[in-house]
This record gives sequence, C-alpha cells and structure tokens, in this order.
Amino acid sequence: MAQDLLDLDKLNRTILCYAETVYRINGVWEGPDPLTPFIPLFFIQITLAIMFTRLLVFALKPFNQPSIIAEILSGIILGPSVFGRNSGFRKLMFPSYTYKVLEPMAHLALVYHAFLVGLRMDIKAIRRTGSKALNIAVAGTIIPFSLGSTLYFVFRGNKTGFIFWGAALTVTGFSVLAEILEKQEIINTEIGKTAMASALINEVCAWCFLALGLAITGAPRNIHWSLLCTIVFVLLSVYYIRPFLNWVIRKTPEGQGYSEFYICSVLTGVAFSGVITDACGTHPMIGAFVFGLVIPSEVLEAALIERLEDFVAGIFMPVFFMVCGLRTNVDTVSDQTSWIVVAFVLILACTAKILCALAVSLFSNIPAKEAVAVGVLTNTKGAMAMIILEAGQTQLALNTQTYSLMVIAILLMTMVVMPATITYRPSKNLVPYKRRTIEKAKSDEELRVLACIYNTRHVPSIINLLRASNATNRSPIRVFALQLVELIGRATASLVVHSNRKVGPRNPSDVEAQADHIISAFDNYELRSDGVTTQALTARCAYSTMDEDICNVAKDKRSAFIIIPFHKQQTLDGEMEDINPAIRSVNEGVLENAPCSVGILIDRGLQESNDHARNIAMLYFGGPDDREALSYAWRMAENSNITLTVARFTPSSDAEELDPVESVAKTHMTLQIDSERENLLDEDYLNKFKIATANDKSITYVELMLNDEEETVNAIKSMDKRHHDLYIVGKGAGIMSPLTTGLADWCDCPELGPIGDLLVTSEFESAFSVLVVQQYIRSNKRDGSERSASSVDYGQEMELRPSVSGSDGFESITSFTTRDQNNRMPLHD
Repeated sequence: MAQDLLDLDKLNRTILCYAETVYRINGVWEGPDPLTPFIPLFFIQITLAIMFTRLLVFALKPFNQPSIIAEILSGIILGPSVFGRNSGFRKLMFPSYTYKVLEPMAHLALVYHAFLVGLRMDIKAIRRTGSKALNIAVAGTIIPFSLGSTLYFVFRGNKTGFIFWGAALTVTGFSVLAEILEKQEIINTEIGKTAMASALINEVCAWCFLALGLAITGAPRNIHWSLLCTIVFVLLSVYYIRPFLNWVIRKTPEGQGYSEFYICSVLTGVAFSGVITDACGTHPMIGAFVFGLVIPSEVLEAALIERLEDFVAGIFMPVFFMVCGLRTNVDTVSDQTSWIVVAFVLILACTAKILCALAVSLFSNIPAKEAVAVGVLTNTKGAMAMIILEAGQTQLALNTQTYSLMVIAILLMTMVVMPATITYRPSKNLVPYKRRTIEKAKSDEELRVLACIYNTRHVPSIINLLRASNATNRSPIRVFALQLVELIGRATASLVVHSNRKVGPRNPSDVEAQADHIISAFDNYELRSDGVTTQALTARCAYSTMDEDICNVAKDKRSAFIIIPFHKQQTLDGEMEDINPAIRSVNEGVLENAPCSVGILIDRGLQESNDHARNIAMLYFGGPDDREALSYAWRMAENSNITLTVARFTPSSDAEELDPVESVAKTHMTLQIDSERENLLDEDYLNKFKIATANDKSITYVELMLNDEEETVNAIKSMDKRHHDLYIVGKGAGIMSPLTTGLADWCDCPELGPIGDLLVTSEFESAFSVLVVQQYIRSNKRDGSERSASSVDYGQEMELRPSVSGSDGFESITSFTTRDQNNRMPLHD
C-alpha cells in the first residue's frame, strides 16, 4: 500500500536543498554561517562587483576606455571564465541558491535603467536627422541585423536566437559614443554629429527588436496578442498618460519644485508600467522605457535623474553586469566549433557597421574615409547590447556558447573605437583664421559676428545693434545666431544648424518655439537689410561647458566678433537684477578664452523702442580694448542715419602718478601692458581716425583733460543729457589711468571694466544700451586664456575708411571744454 503512494517521478528527480535564511540571527555567535543567509551574501556580492568595476575603471584610464568596458570585464572576471574556475570560490561567493536574489535584482536594475534611458532619449531629434545620417542609420540597422541573423545559424542554436544576435549587432551605445566623442573633442565635427544621429535611430530600432524578440520567445503561440497589447499600451501612454502628466505639472506652482509625493508617484508609475507590459507578454523594462519617454517636463526629468542616476548606475547596474559575467564562459566559445570559424564570425560581426557605412558611401556623396570613420564610431556598444543578450539567454533563445561569443564581440568592438578615434583627426580648414578683430578688418570684406542668445528677450537688442553696424553690399555682415539651451533632462549635448524659413513642428516644445522665434527674427533682419546673411544654430550644453561651446562655434565659423548678453536685466524701477547667475560665469569664460574680440551687450530699456541706435557715444581712455571699440563705432558711423560722439579722456599734468605694478594687479587680469607702446598705438590710431573723419558732420571728436575719477564720473553723467542711444566702451583691462583706478576698486561687475560698470548703474535716467568691448590679442598660450599686449603682432596697417560727409571741423559738446591737437585746455566747472 505504501508502495502505491510513492510518486516515482518525484523520486527520480534531483532535489537541491539549502537553508532559506534571510539574515543572521544574534550575529556570528549563535547564528548560522555568515555566508549562508541571503542578505549578507548579497551585500558581499555587490561589494565585489562595485570594487572590481572601480579598480578596472582606474586600470583602463590610461587607455581612455569607456566605463562600459570595465563593467563587462568585472562581471567576466567574477564569473566562470576567471575566478569561477576555482570551485571553492564559486561555491563560497556564488552558490546556486543566491541566483534567487541576484537575478530579480538584476532585472529590477534593468527596469529602472530602461526608465532612465527613456527619460533621456529625445525622440524629436530623429525628425531633425539629416539624410546622410538617416541613410547610414537605415543601412546600419538592416545589414548588421541580416548579417548577425545569418551568422547565428552557423552554431545551430535555438531557432529564435537570431533576433537577439541581430539586434545586438544593430544597436549603438548612444551614451557611450557621446562619452568617447567628447573625450576626443570631435562631437561637434561633421563625422561626430552624423554618428550621434545614426546612433539615436539605431537605439530606437533596438528597443523595437527587443520587444519583438521577447514577444516571440515569451508567448510564441500568442505573439500577435502580445504585440497588439504592447502597442495599445504605447498608444495609451502617448495619448492619455502624457496629457495627464502635463495637466498635473501645469497645476504645480512654477518654481515650487516637485515634492517627494510627485517623485514617488512617478516611480510607482514605472513599476506599474512594467507590470502591464509583463502581463502583455514582453518584459517589464519595455513598459518602464515607454513610461520614461512620455514624461513631459524637463524639470521633472532633471529631478528624477538626480534622484535615480547614482543609485541605479552605481549599485543596481553592477549587479546586472555581474549576472551577465556569471552567464559568460569563454571556454564554451569553441565547443563543437573550430577557432577558425569563431574568428571568422568575430571579424564579420565587428566589421558589420563599417561595411554598411561603406555601402552607403557607394550610393551617396559621402567620402569613403568619412564612411569608415562613422562605421567605426557606430560600432560602439553599450548597456543596451548586453541587455538584449541577457534577455535572449533568460528566454533560453541563446545558449552559453552563442551568448559568450557575442559578449566577446561586443567587448572587441567597443575597445577598438577609442584607439581608432585617436588616430583619426577631422580635416582642418586650410585657410588661416586671421580676421579675429574689427580693427584689423578690411572695409570691403565680410564681417563675421556670432550673436549669443540665452532667451528671446535678448533678440531685439542684439538685432538693433546689428542693424546699426552698417551692413552694405560692399561691406557685408554674416551673423550666426546661437541659441544657448541649458542641458536638462533627456536632451543630449548637441549643436543643431537650422534651415532658415523652415516651418517648425505643429506642437513645438519651449526650446523649439524659441528657436522658431529666433529664426523668424533673424530672417526678417536679413530680408530688410542689404549685405546681411544669417544662420541660426541651437547649442544644448551644460552651463559649466557653455563658454567652451561658444568659443568652439566662433572658431568654427571664423568669427571676428562675439556678442554676448549681460547676465542682468533692468527692472521697472530702473534697477539691474540677475537673470541667471550661471550666465555670468559663462560670460567670464568667453572673455578669457575667446578666439576673437568680444562684446558684452547691456540693455537698459532701449529694446522697447524697437529701433536701432542713432545717437552713439564712444568713451576712449586708451588701450587695445578702446581701439577695438572705436573701430566698431567708426563702422557704425558710416551709416548716414547715425551720429557718433567720440570723447577721449586724458589725465592732466596734475593727475596722480600711478604705480604700474599696483595698477595692473587691481585689474584682476593676467594682462601684460607696455604703456609706451600702447600710447604710441593710441595716438597713431586716433590720428588716422581724425584725418579720415575730418569732414564728417555726423562725427564729433572731443578730448577731455581730467584730474581724477570723480571728474570722470561727472563728465560721463553730463553726457546723459544728450540722450545717447548706445554707449560703446572698451573693457580697459590692464590700463593704468588715474581717471579709472578708483572706479575699478568699486566694480560690482569686473567683467565690464570700470567704465562699463559705471554705465550699468541706476544713476542714469535715460534709456540706452551699453556695449563693452574686449579686443582679441594673440597669446603665446595655446588656450588663449592670457592676453598679452607687450608682444602683439598688429599685422598690416589699417585701411583708412572713407568719410561719408563733406563738412569741416569738429562739433563741441555742451558743458565740456575740449582741446585740439596742439593746445591742451583743462576742464572748467
């Protein structure tokens, strides 16, 4: 009877027994073995994963390898390929029963990693992809997928595994590629931008392949229902969940931020979305990825990334890569297959992207060298490739051999990219970059201006300044309008060149709406002006690197002058308030490292007039910055609708003598000044200016002899009665003058110089703009951060500008006593 009750099937099964102890009780004194419970052992495993990852990151730093290489290698080292060969280590650190904790934690890591990927991904950028990048992306999807699927059947694996092999070869690690391009400083080159755009499309396609593969392997009999339910979830997320989140965000008071309730609600939504797609028959990470894509607010994205990034990337993902490494066994790669076949498969897998890029070059105007470079760059793999392979093995579509072989291929492909980019250098423009200042510009050559715009409020004042710059067919102006956007949320650092007069999207984001406004404004300026061409660009970057991006664009566009808005704006009561303190640091960085001359534009209410300046004043104290400012003012004065007053301030014989060393120290600049040389250059330049404009009634030149800074302030304030629209002044760095030394000690904004800082104060009643000019001076330092006036190569003699009027003499300013070229007359009270 007892024999009849025996279940022979159960009796023949192998049963693994172990203690399901979660944590130690009463420590090591009365509890079990410290490495038997789940939780202590799991903590030790996490510690090992993080420790090996950090050590490998440090070891690979001299080779400039991306961090993904260290993460994959750390998992392989802990797995059966290296340390796992030792049975003692494997049984002690990674006994079989711990997979009950490791695998759920690894998949939890995938869910929140997928959410972060969706949160960062900018789908709208695909619409801005050029035809070149689109062709390479399409070829880089079709050819590698087809090649990977074909190579898979060499190993006679599961018939559904070809999807995961093909998808792993198709995907390009977008974030890893961005890291490599940034390190090699080629992210803004044509090849870098093409590779990034192609990588974004490849990554989106890889998610589609992953969803398809999971549906086929997870529910082979009901694949149509699985895919249909997943598509319905995506549509519901786009058309219902996203509008609902938009409504919730609009109800949140502006500037209040997001509470813990909001953040926790979103994270709960991630988990619930994962449950839905898991029930649909795909995978929880598909739902998390879609939920991340539909998050509408950039501020909310930034808050979520700030909370999750370090925890997911620093703790969760090492667990995932550790599990991937435990699944990898290099010894099985050549099982039942010769090493020649394995090497052949690896070579074809590693060259798939290069072959498809070359194929595209045959049918387009892409040079073969550029195609190879883009192919090598798009060969970069990231976490997404490992996710695809891990999903394939979890679904039993890939065996240990096919899985391990593709992991090795991913490592080789990604490791080769960095050395390849070191040997590659983008072709340089052979035309020397000479015209970096307005002073040295010829009157009949194109003046290139880079106008930086932080928000649309800056557009009217910049265009009014450009309209006053006297663009003609004989002396044209080319303007590059650079919209600067802070890098927030899912956006990636990028530089977008806009096509003028192009209709924007129907439902633009705030950034796109601002870009449309900027494009429209500069298009109208170009259409209404002679000799003007414009081009609009948008740069997405962090404030910490924004000054570098501005300088790089200026160098790339060969600009002679950069216009940057001031970091303050005028309030209704006449005071100047900060718009964004970060803008000040950006402006200071541009002044320090600019490859050409720079002008800081301060608007004190003139933009409301919607007209360009007609009554301009130029305050001249001497030095390279003032000569550059006078050059720009002189160009403006060639417009017959503009009157220019040039006031030269010179110290009288009674003025206090200054200590040169002390004076230079007070400027807070590393500027070496040769006073005698500068005085000679000033006199020479002013003589040329006076001779060329002697018969021009629209230009007034006066020289004021003053004793100290107090008289300087009174003289400048008295000019306010003449209601000038625009004041142009030099920054005056390093200039030793008793007329400005005291003012420099009280500067609130040293980047404006003492006179610019004075004009920004609320002591002036009229509405006007101020342009503070700093001249580019060639430096011996390669980064250009040190301006040296003692060893300047001023090049050829400046070409005299023709006068536009035939009247004689100079007009005097009321309340000022002037001096002519021969006789000095002191200022009278």
